[in-house]
Amino acid sequence: MRSHYCGELNESHVDQDVLLYGWVHRRRDHGGVIFLDVRDREGIAQVVYDPDTVESFAIAEGVRNEFVIKVQGRVRLRPEGTINSEMPTGKIEVLGKQLEVLNAADTPPIQLDEHVEVNEDLRLTYRYLDLRRPEMAERLRFRSKVANTVRNFMDSNGFLDIETPLLTKATPEGARDYLVPSRTHPNRFFALPQSPQLFKQILMASGMDRYYQIAKCFRDEDLRADRQPEFTQIDVETSFMDEHEIMVIMEEMVRHLFKTHMDVEFDSFPQMSHAEAMRRYGSDKPDLRIDLELVDIADLMAAVDFKVFAGPAKDPESRVVALRVPGGASLSRKIIDDYTKFVGIYGAKGLAWIKVNDIAAGMDGLQSPIIKFIGAEVTAELIQKLQAQTGDIIFFGADKAKVVNEAIGALRIKVAEDLELVRDGWAPLWVVDFPMFEENSDGSITSLHHPFTAPACDAQELIDNPLGALSRAYDMVLNGTELGGGSVRINKPQMQQAVFQALGIGEAEAEEKFGFLLKALSFGCPPHGGIAFGLDRLIMLMTDSSSIREVIAFPKTQSAACPLTDAPGQVSSQQLAELNIRLREVKPPS
Repeated sequence: MRSHYCGELNESHVDQDVLLYGWVHRRRDHGGVIFLDVRDREGIAQVVYDPDTVESFAIAEGVRNEFVIKVQGRVRLRPEGTINSEMPTGKIEVLGKQLEVLNAADTPPIQLDEHVEVNEDLRLTYRYLDLRRPEMAERLRFRSKVANTVRNFMDSNGFLDIETPLLTKATPEGARDYLVPSRTHPNRFFALPQSPQLFKQILMASGMDRYYQIAKCFRDEDLRADRQPEFTQIDVETSFMDEHEIMVIMEEMVRHLFKTHMDVEFDSFPQMSHAEAMRRYGSDKPDLRIDLELVDIADLMAAVDFKVFAGPAKDPESRVVALRVPGGASLSRKIIDDYTKFVGIYGAKGLAWIKVNDIAAGMDGLQSPIIKFIGAEVTAELIQKLQAQTGDIIFFGADKAKVVNEAIGALRIKVAEDLELVRDGWAPLWVVDFPMFEENSDGSITSLHHPFTAPACDAQELIDNPLGALSRAYDMVLNGTELGGGSVRINKPQMQQAVFQALGIGEAEAEEKFGFLLKALSFGCPPHGGIAFGLDRLIMLMTDSSSIREVIAFPKTQSAACPLTDAPGQVSSQQLAELNIRLREVKPPS
């Protein structure tokens, strides 16, 4: 058994005999002395072999990168002038006495140097090699430590770690389910859980009082940098606590994580209503490190002859906004054209702008293709309202509110990143007072969070005006990323039925899909609420990684495939027959 991990060695181990196991990270032959950088999960140590150890020196001459080796030697200080300040073990080295090759290795198809860019598909295909890279190993070690701190925090606050099933039934939670056919129940299917939502509520009905779980969840949806078909939640539910109390204890947990693992101290998190977040930032997860804000200007544009602005200004379901960007007048026309294409992704039909080249010169100091349409008087009022200064650029959005919020909200972030207007540091907040429902293009409504969220009004008010109802929901946001979302839940069957009614779910359908929940609520279910944090997103932020794939041991690709195992794969006709499944031919897209 090893005496130490390579990365643990330091000056306190000088003159100690050590036994190390690991991989050859790099081999260097310097004038008859061979240096092996030996790597394990904790780091790298330099081992030196000289010709005096004849047998081991001969073995060292033959080893290559990624050979698995056993090293026996003595720790010593590095000679003057050879200290490597960039390595945690850079002040010491191990004088090798014995060397044994435990397994040779073929030439790796990817370089394991952290400074080398490697194609992601290749990295995922050879993930076992990719995870040997020091930066990847460090991320997984960090993730393990954070998860352990979460468990200790929850345990110390009286929460019970309780597992919930992975084979359950389909429930509407906003994404497609992964279905699992049942062999023992022909023509019936399990579903992998999108979250443990209903089970954790039933645990509250069971009197478990405080529950948590680091839970696997599954959603068959289109992927983004912070999405995976299977992901991990820090799942929490508690009884007899209102939203304020839940937010307090969860905020304490996040502050504890950042203080423990990053030595970062947060003040109390500010709170912002959903309506204010959408109005000022066009997003329900605003990045408060960016000072840019959307300003409503419908009052100025309603009377202009320019229909592009006047039409939305008079439409109660639309918005006309301006976004002032300090220093943006330096942007080239090509960059502005690129931004126009960018907002088009979100449905915007164009991107109007005004450059403020010289505020003191009045209209002559402005540059824009739209001033002639909105007039000098309105332009002057606009400049004053926005408090524009020389060197600014003003972008405009005018369309349905959803399009404007998404397009200009995204532009706000992109421009800030391009012009380096994003402050360093951390900006956490709670977003509260979410609407219960949102309207679809066909006039139907869906839950903004999920249908088990408690409204802030009574059942009759909810039925009379569902789109005006607010929920008792809350999201924790950090640097423009939603870390976690939660709510007080419905604990009475009458209110749950009212929500189902508002969603167009009749009694028969509600009984078929959620009868077990309604029954649990009818037998004295206590008031309860909870939250779920995305552990992958949290680790992604804490390690400054580009996507959650960088902090998951075996992630899927953007197409929900696993290059390592070549999953999803085909199954035999015998297996399909046992499951009563017949495949149909998939026609190629026309």
